Order: sequence, then C-alpha cells, then structure tokens
Amino acid sequence: MTTPIFNLPNIITILRMALSPFLVLAIVEARFGWAVILFALAGLSDLLDGLIARYGKRKTDLGAMLDPVADKILLGSIFVALTWTSGLFVRIPAWVTVISLSRDVMIVVSVAAVNLALGRRVFFPTLLGKASTACQVIVAWIVILLNWLQRPTPAMSYAFMLTVALIIGSSIHYIYLASTHKKTA
Repeated sequence: MTTPIFNLPNIITILRMALSPFLVLAIVEARFGWAVILFALAGLSDLLDGLIARYGKRKTDLGAMLDPVADKILLGSIFVALTWTSGLFVRIPAWVTVISLSRDVMIVVSVAAVNLALGRRVFFPTLLGKASTACQVIVAWIVILLNWLQRPTPAMSYAFMLTVALIIGSSIHYIYLASTHKKTA
C-alpha cells in the first residue's frame, strides 16, 4: 500500500503557506500583535510537520518539495511586507530583500532546469543554507517585534549584513556543490 501524498505533515505544510497572506495583511495593517502570533504559528507548524514526517515515518516526495517552498513563500512575503510597507518603525532594507528573493529565484529556476534537462534530481539543503534560512527567520521575527514594540534600533544593520553574508555564502556554496556534482546533504 502506498502512502497518501496529502498526509498530515503535507497538510500542515500547505496550511503554513496559507498563513502567508494573513501574516502580510497583519504587517501591512500594523497589527503586529497578530503578526507575532501568526509568525509563531508558522514556526510551530514547520517544526510539527517535520517531526511528524520524520518520526511518524510519513515522509513523502511531495513533502520534501513543499516544505522549502512553504518556507520561501512565507519568508519572501514577510520580507516584502517588512520592506515596502509604509509607516514601519523598523524595516528590512530593500537591498536585503532583493538579494534574498534573487537567491530564492535562482535556486528554484536552477533546480527546475536541472530536473528538466537531466531528469529528477534531489537537492538536499546544506548546513550553510539552513543557517541562512534561520538567520532570515530571526531577522524577520526581530523586525516584527521591534515594530510591535515601536522601538527602532541601529544594531539591526549588523543583523542585515550578517543575513546577506549568509545568503551570498550559501548561494556560492550551493553553486559549487551543484557544479561539482557533490551530494548536498
């Protein structure tokens, strides 16, 4: 018997994607208390779907593809909202958001091209890629909190520079691994 592709972890992942527009609306409408709650729910759903898939032996190919897409949709939409929404006390600089989105587009297009040209290939996240994503999550979380508390801080410029350094470093590492045909896990 085959495992159904729309199992509990995959449904949780899809629900995380569905949280994105509500989180963006909370930011755009300056309802940062709601944004904090929705962001926490998205984080918990990411943890929960992974635990259920891993320890409940419910991993699927669809889940392996959907999970990073859900993360990119969530983070990308949050970064855009926290960059271009007017009236924010703290915003993510446009250069950080553009670099982050460009990396995501590069990865999606590259993976699609490789899969179309060479057949299905699995690209596992690297430790550096996970560090980059974690840094982006932390920066988004802090920016949402600072807007909720209405407390700008000049220290965020260092967090933005670290985020971009990790984004660029993980991109270079990913390209290196892909070009040398090394496994990325």
